[in-house]
Amino acid sequence: MSKLLTLALRHARTTLLGVSVACASATAFAAVDAQAILAASDNVRNPPKPFGVTVQLIEYRNKKQTEGNTLEVYSKSDPASGQFRSLIRFVEPTRDADKLLLKNGNDLWFYDPASKASIRLSPQQRLLGQAANGDIVTVNLAKDYTATLIGEEDLVDGEKVNRRCYKLRLTERSPDVTYNQIEMWIEVGTARPVKALYYAESGRQLKTAYYRKFQSQLGAERPTEVVIIDGLDPNWVTVMRYSDFASRNVPDAWLQRDYLPRFKPE
Repeated sequence: MSKLLTLALRHARTTLLGVSVACASATAFAAVDAQAILAASDNVRNPPKPFGVTVQLIEYRNKKQTEGNTLEVYSKSDPASGQFRSLIRFVEPTRDADKLLLKNGNDLWFYDPASKASIRLSPQQRLLGQAANGDIVTVNLAKDYTATLIGEEDLVDGEKVNRRCYKLRLTERSPDVTYNQIEMWIEVGTARPVKALYYAESGRQLKTAYYRKFQSQLGAERPTEVVIIDGLDPNWVTVMRYSDFASRNVPDAWLQRDYLPRFKPE
């Protein structure tokens, strides 16, 4: 056999091997269910049973705290839709104490006991700093967004640890959701949310969020802190801290607009 023919055969075998590996990788890639990945990540963020949690919001400008508040959140899943219904009570500052925010289906209501009036709000409206109303209520993203798998990437998380992640693009299913589109990185193997980019309908990036400080809460390792960075000004940062997770009874009556004037925390 001539040297030229031997080299040609080697090249052919190498090419065929490369094609086989590429085909196998493409098949495995196609088999990954983006919606299932997103649903698994929802299960990491959200306890499966009715629960309560305290949320502290802290706003920073140029590394200096400018504002903050504390909220009590009560959430339960709606058996019909699979989405969460939530009641949020303002605890601090004192001027906002006992004000309420209710999410029931796609309706979001704000109640002020001083005026005894309930006002319908948009989930896109800001509550504090970079945190919108829709960021506070418990959400199953897999119910509100269609997920597309972009690929896998190595990503440094909010605690400077390198993570192998699925990168997903989430597209809204209805105009009632908080964001038009989200890019989200979810750790391979654990389904932990790592990072997210949030976009307006215009395509402008609104903010970046990092999920961190995972702790065992109500049967799973869940993020207890989300750091949100403004899309235009990286020195404008809002930190959401979660504490006091607890299984609790959340009566259906609490989750009705008409009941808001009578709500009393147990």
